[in-house]
Amino acid sequence: MLSSSVCKGQTDMDSLSKSRRSEIMSQIRSKDTVPELKVRSLIHRRGYRFRLHCKTLPGKPDLVFSGRKKIIFVHGCFWHAHACAKGKPPKSNLGFWLKKLEGNKRRDAQARRKLRSQGWRILTVWQCQLKHAESLTRRIVAFLETDT
Repeated sequence: MLSSSVCKGQTDMDSLSKSRRSEIMSQIRSKDTVPELKVRSLIHRRGYRFRLHCKTLPGKPDLVFSGRKKIIFVHGCFWHAHACAKGKPPKSNLGFWLKKLEGNKRRDAQARRKLRSQGWRILTVWQCQLKHAESLTRRIVAFLETDT
């Protein structure tokens, strides 16, 4: 008997060749992503200034507000395995992707622990939250303006 995934036309095989998949994946950037640029624009329009991708801090935070001792990470839902529709792993090569995404989550948690131990306050903005720019802006401003 065939499994339901096979009956629905889903398979474990990638629809692209290995070289084409590699080419596509190589074009994905780790910084200056569209979600990051949108968040930076929202914050900059509000008059806040920040440093980008500070290599001396754990996790190379996307936005660093040194004087406030605050950090904002802008995470893509897929790459950081967010619990939303965009955060689902692909159906092909599932073993590889689950291991990769779990490793990303572990690395993120470790960086946050180190940063907190150094006295930094952290806000994570998820890609899916950009749909609601006004509420996201209020959340970011509240984060930046509170002392605790």
